[in-house]
This record gives sequence, C-alpha cells and structure tokens, in this order.
Amino acid sequence: MHRPTALIAAGAFVLLLLTACSGGSPDAAREHANAQAREEALARAGDATVRANAIPTALLGEAVAKQYGIVRGDNAVMLMVGVRLPAGAQETALPARVTATATDLLGKRQTIAMREVRSGEFVDYVGTATVIAPDTLRFDIAVDAGAGRRATLQFNRDFFPR
Repeated sequence: MHRPTALIAAGAFVLLLLTACSGGSPDAAREHANAQAREEALARAGDATVRANAIPTALLGEAVAKQYGIVRGDNAVMLMVGVRLPAGAQETALPARVTATATDLLGKRQTIAMREVRSGEFVDYVGTATVIAPDTLRFDIAVDAGAGRRATLQFNRDFFPR
C-alpha cells in the first residue's frame, strides 16, 4: 500500500473508531469535542506552568473572538498558550517565545503564527489553524520563557462538524 493510501485508510479507520466510541450520533461526537475543548494540556517549564488549549473558533463568543483578534468560522481552530508562574495562591503571567504546528490525520502540517495578546496583567499567545472536520489535529508547541524555562508540549484534539 502506498504511503498516502495507507494514511487515508488509517485516518478513515480512526474516524470510524471515534464514531463507534461516541455511539455513532453526531450529538455524542460534538459533546466529546466540547469536553476536549475544556481540557488543558499542561507542561512544566522550570518553575513555570505551560497551559495550552485548542478551541473551534465557531464556539467562541463574539466578545472573546474580538478580544483575541480571531475571525470565527467553521474551519478554524484557535490555539491558546499561557505561561504562568506560581505567586502564592495565584499565578502571574510570564512572557515567552511560543512556536506551534498542527498536523492532521493525513500528515498535512501547518505552522501556526502565534501572537501575544494582553488582557490586564495576563499574557496569552494565540494563533489559528485550519481544520476540515471531522479530523484530529496534533499540536506541537515549543515554549522558551528565558532563564532555562523551556518546554515542549504535544496534544491531540478531535474536531467534528457543527
């Protein structure tokens, strides 16, 4: 089997498994995606914590989309990364250099242009990736917050049509 054919077959098999695991209903698949959107991927960068999440932009409220400079759409996903230092019972934001890519089930890789967004005292890094649902994206993130605070983070998210 040629590599592209094998990847397509593997992707179809994974989607079939996801549908079977979700009970086969579109509502169950969407609920699975919504549950994933609430989960953060975590990594340590020295004494700092790196949190990342990927959310379909169509699920963002207008105010949030405007705050982050994101255009909402059915084929776009917002990646958000934050680096925080513990400060007693709270956390403080830590500036960092963040790079990220997203790779779909067929192996198509896209570089995500990450930009800094400030909200009060907090700093987050956001960018968008394109997805044609149903699909799974693997996010690979590298963070350098200086002073030896480096981390890499990898996580997957499933995306389903609305």
